[in-house]
Amino acid sequence: MLPPPGYRRQGENTVCRLHKSLYGLKQTSRSWFRRFSCVIQEIGFQQSRDDYSLFTQVRGDSITIILLYVDDMVVTGNDEKAINDLKAFLNSCFKIKDLGPLKYFLGIEVARSKIGITVCQRKYTLDILEEAGLLGAKPAKVPMEPDLVLTDTGSAALKDPTRYRHLVGKLIYLTISRPEIMYSVNTLSQFMQEPKLHHLKTAHRLLHYLKAAPGQGLLFPSDSPLHLIGYCDADWARCSITRRSVTGYCTFLGKSLVSWKSRKQTTISRSSAEAEYHSMAAAACELTWLRYLLKDLGVSHPGPAKLFCDNQTALHIAANPVYHERTKHIELDSHTIRERIQRGEVKTAYVQTGKQIADLFTKPLRSPAFHTHLNKLGVIDIHTPT
Repeated sequence: MLPPPGYRRQGENTVCRLHKSLYGLKQTSRSWFRRFSCVIQEIGFQQSRDDYSLFTQVRGDSITIILLYVDDMVVTGNDEKAINDLKAFLNSCFKIKDLGPLKYFLGIEVARSKIGITVCQRKYTLDILEEAGLLGAKPAKVPMEPDLVLTDTGSAALKDPTRYRHLVGKLIYLTISRPEIMYSVNTLSQFMQEPKLHHLKTAHRLLHYLKAAPGQGLLFPSDSPLHLIGYCDADWARCSITRRSVTGYCTFLGKSLVSWKSRKQTTISRSSAEAEYHSMAAAACELTWLRYLLKDLGVSHPGPAKLFCDNQTALHIAANPVYHERTKHIELDSHTIRERIQRGEVKTAYVQTGKQIADLFTKPLRSPAFHTHLNKLGVIDIHTPT
């Protein structure tokens, strides 16, 4: 830190005393969040234990919700007067700027209609295509070639890996509104340390897919029932390098897709049933967290969340506590699915492999199956001419 202009230093050991945090320091965000939390809780807001950036205030039938991201926030509720009072209070404590109804937030575009709310990242997608020089590229039907297995050998290393890392980093943020590219981005991100030429070509293939519909996003229908449903799947020994399986799941609140994940498992599964069981455990934890989050938002969910799996053996293991022969080598933390079933929080059910939506998050699919599952996710492109 340099002394202010015009200040005459008195000796080499002279230092500046910091009275308050300055924007740009490492502790700035923590100091700001602590200050905001104290101020907002003084007027009756409760901080969620399941998402510390979520604050709610309930007064009779009125509910006001704040979602904070660093120094940007979204305010919503069912009482307009309470929202206006909150804005006036925040303006008296901090210097805030009211941007009106939510339309654009952190690169996410929000559109409202009679059928519901749509979120997409069209501008962000076009910026990625322009930066890569692929605005005029030929569109592709699927984000990754079917049955493609990427390895760390097979072509020369990139001379400048920064370009690849920068592109994949942008694609990771794009998965907020594009769940169908989750598996592809997850696979590409595993080669960030030493990317090869064929990894970059695969990433460009993904950009060709994005070129087909840059404004594609998620629709949250206004008439959707408030009931949690989950789909989980696993591709056994998918990774050719480590032989670890890939876990994939997606959860719906009625007709609305609210969370999804594609991730390589941390351990090697000795059977496909074990890999599926690990996937069920991960999805069960996500459903449990969503139940707690709905409770903070004042939404009741009395019945168990339904979890669909296409592996009969994994379903039997979850339901039968004396199935020792197949479960001795399974980690103890995976048995959390059985605990959730016994508590009545989760109810498992079988779904045919051809109707398993979570296949999108575990492997590259061919065009017919890919678009069939994509339609079930509630994906929509409001920019497509009708």
